[in-house]
Amino acid sequence: MWIELRLRRPDGSERMMNLYNYLKRVCGLPGLAGVAGMLFALMPLPATAQQPQPWQLGFQEPHSPIMAQMDSFHDFLLWIIFAISIFVLALLLYTIIRFREKANPNPTKTTHNTLIEILWTVIPVVILFVIGFFSLPLLYATDDVTDADLTIKVIGRQWYWSYEYPDHGDFTFDAFIVEDEDLKPGQPRLLAADENLVLPVGKKIRVLVTSSDVLHAFAMPALGAKVDAVPGRTNETWFLIDEPGMYYGQCSELCGGGHAFMPLAIEALPEAEFNDWVAKAQVRFGDSDGYRMNRPIQITRNDAGAVPATAQ
Repeated sequence: MWIELRLRRPDGSERMMNLYNYLKRVCGLPGLAGVAGMLFALMPLPATAQQPQPWQLGFQEPHSPIMAQMDSFHDFLLWIIFAISIFVLALLLYTIIRFREKANPNPTKTTHNTLIEILWTVIPVVILFVIGFFSLPLLYATDDVTDADLTIKVIGRQWYWSYEYPDHGDFTFDAFIVEDEDLKPGQPRLLAADENLVLPVGKKIRVLVTSSDVLHAFAMPALGAKVDAVPGRTNETWFLIDEPGMYYGQCSELCGGGHAFMPLAIEALPEAEFNDWVAKAQVRFGDSDGYRMNRPIQITRNDAGAVPATAQ
């Protein structure tokens, strides 16, 4: 019987130990997983949003239907890889022991074996068919943006993000990284942004992604979204967020000197709170030119990689 070890944080929420969950789900080792879980239960863990954790193994906890399917398919594929690796290792050991020089002073002259040749052709085909049977529907599901409840446009820039809300008055705003000296309690370093991409919970969200300069990539691990931002081209993806909270990602395409300093921060709100935010955002960002004129000019990172500078 599995014993699930959980750690209760000060805010009352619970998070499964990453190492325990990974070993239990993938390796199937209850004893080792239990020991790992107890060790992690003794370690203090901060209350954080959906973001990478120290010593994390495996994916982040899925918070969209697509990511949940990806997580399950990953575990299924890992079992196949594990079985193939064990089989190949056993075959190598058998060959080394059975056909060593001492055991075979007169080596065989066999060059062909019809049965073996049929098996090593048919079995990989069957394995690939099984993988394709489960992966192709998932691949098509990631591109199914029909019946979306709202559309968001994301533009990658050097080195920050711009967000547009075409279904809510077409207002737009920019999001820059929060520098270390400006971080507030609870904001993760290199992941917090001065403006969050605010989205509703429980709605199918179509995301249009493009770039104004070089290649970028919109990546949100907990939501199963990763799509390239290509200049002159608009790609699309979608997700449906299942819980309110903060979700963090980053640009995942090497785009230049400020690549590591353009985080993605999504704030997921219940629909009523999202509608309230939209009403305020339409006033605040409705005049995009005025919004940008009143905002400080921010140099996110120079070519030499020096500390960013800001200017009024």
